[in-house]
Amino acid sequence: MPVTTTIQELSQKIRDREVSPVELTRDCLARIDERNPTLNAYITVMADSAMADAVRAEQEILRGDDRGPLHGIPIGLKDIIDTAGVRTTAASALFKDRIPTEDAEVVRRLRSAGAIVLGKQNLHEFAYGGSSMISFFGEIHNPRDTSRIAAGSSGGSAASVAAGLGSAAVGTDTAGSVRLPAAYCGVVGFKPTYGRVSARGVIPLSWSYDHVGPITNSVYDAALMIQALAGYDSADRAIVEPASTDSVPLNAAENFAIGIAEFPPKLRIGVPREFFFDDLHPEIADATEKAIEVFRQLKTEIREVEIREIKLEVPTDRTLSSAESYAYHEQYLANSANLYQPATLARIQSGAKISTASALRASRELLACRHAISKTFDTVDVLLTPTVPIPPPAVADLREHPESLRQQELLMLRNTRPFNVWGIPAISVPCGVTDDGLPIGLQLAAAAWREELLLQAAHAYERATDWHSRLSGRRR
Repeated sequence: MPVTTTIQELSQKIRDREVSPVELTRDCLARIDERNPTLNAYITVMADSAMADAVRAEQEILRGDDRGPLHGIPIGLKDIIDTAGVRTTAASALFKDRIPTEDAEVVRRLRSAGAIVLGKQNLHEFAYGGSSMISFFGEIHNPRDTSRIAAGSSGGSAASVAAGLGSAAVGTDTAGSVRLPAAYCGVVGFKPTYGRVSARGVIPLSWSYDHVGPITNSVYDAALMIQALAGYDSADRAIVEPASTDSVPLNAAENFAIGIAEFPPKLRIGVPREFFFDDLHPEIADATEKAIEVFRQLKTEIREVEIREIKLEVPTDRTLSSAESYAYHEQYLANSANLYQPATLARIQSGAKISTASALRASRELLACRHAISKTFDTVDVLLTPTVPIPPPAVADLREHPESLRQQELLMLRNTRPFNVWGIPAISVPCGVTDDGLPIGLQLAAAAWREELLLQAAHAYERATDWHSRLSGRRR
């Protein structure tokens, strides 16, 4: 079985009795044994429970109890997502022995869909960074080139999917932490609308910006995953009531995924060059222009977009996220500050300087910003930008110059973070490689609750290019 076979393909093979969940899970665990010592993508491998769940899934499927396309599919979870009876560490010494008593809501949903959890994946400590260099369990390496970072904070999740250490993963995205590592590892990373997927049972970085989303080998797989993950959760105040006129419900899993294969008629692609196209690495700039040309050949309308024309600034202020991070960690700082990695501690403590009045103003500005971005979609359907302005830095360079780490992370997250502030769905798909063979990501975004339209556009691009298949076979 190819290492990066998609969920769509595997699900069909399971139903046709060509492969079994037990075989798939055993193969993934064997690859974890082989590659994890180099990649450091997993913190905890749940081999025994994964195999037991695979046996159960196989028995259920054989007797005709089919739960859908994720039934029997092995996946991983970022180790910031609670799993009952299995430690959830957030890659920190502070929580190295923390064992939750309940599954996070997204884990409950995945188990209900029949997915098999292989284990918990490494990350940037408490998700407070974009490099995955800072972790109590060690830095994460990129499977495309192990001398490079996988990026973060969901670095272990993206690395595991790219290396075939699971068919998909679930990460979190506060400033781009699903899309950034997906772009660097040559896979798909999808952040849904804020409030589409419950974050209950996920250790927070910033309540106002945290999103939970899948990392997969294809856009179709992302659709299958988001259908399982999404849904109303009365215990999560960020989740929108299903009766809300602003919320568009997703259809049944396979119908929803099949729906994204339809190319949206009269699609209008907006290209916001100011800010998002500033100071791009030349090879990333070239790949993005070629992606725009692909959409033009698909008969879409390409429009240049000026964000300033609707009197909307691209958001760069981090006041609210810093204040919320400090608010969560304040209870631990008095007695356990020494258990944080120094870089993480410094970032968290910076939030102590933010006044209540400043945080409240920032919260009010956030609501206004999320309302204002909707005007952009009066004239376009989808926004297109590069996912990341630069290729993945070398691990050795960041080790040698740790003082440059934060500035490098802010640059890497520059193009993704605004979409967390706006709260709208965004996806990164592979759109090229550098001369050194490093993946390049294309970011697409749509209006709030328009996940289906966004996935249709991304799927159309994926089908019109060969980057998905080319990157699926590349290993170092």
